[in-house]
Amino acid sequence: MIDYSIAIMSAKPGTKKADVQQTKAYGSAQVREKLDLNKFAKHITDHGCSYDRGDVAAILTKAVDCLREMMLSGNKVTLGDLGSFYPELKTKGAVLAEDFSADNIKAVNVRWIPGERFKDLRNEAEFQLVPTRQAQAEANKVIKNQETIQGIE
Repeated sequence: MIDYSIAIMSAKPGTKKADVQQTKAYGSAQVREKLDLNKFAKHITDHGCSYDRGDVAAILTKAVDCLREMMLSGNKVTLGDLGSFYPELKTKGAVLAEDFSADNIKAVNVRWIPGERFKDLRNEAEFQLVPTRQAQAEANKVIKNQETIQGIE
């Protein structure tokens, strides 16, 4: 189940707030839990994996190290149904090709192209509308305020 809230945003993404002329309602996924490497490794072992959590965490850590090494070597790595990973450059343009150098490269990002099992999660996903994080925080303030007031009486 994917929780989502509704956010009102500019109809033209990238528009500065002061320049917004039209807005639309968009869905925004709300993350339920953040799993670190160890929690994810434990989740894998809970699905009948023959390795223990420590072994899975070690393998995932090594996979991250090797994937990083491959990105820095300019390689594309395809991991079956997970998909492909490759380096992508963010650059500052130069007027002429001869004026372009490595100094124009501002960032190296890793791109992910989803594999078959990740291409269209929509058909299998279920959704649940929840309040925005801001609405949740405001509700929590009201509840805490009421608890404080009741504690004083």
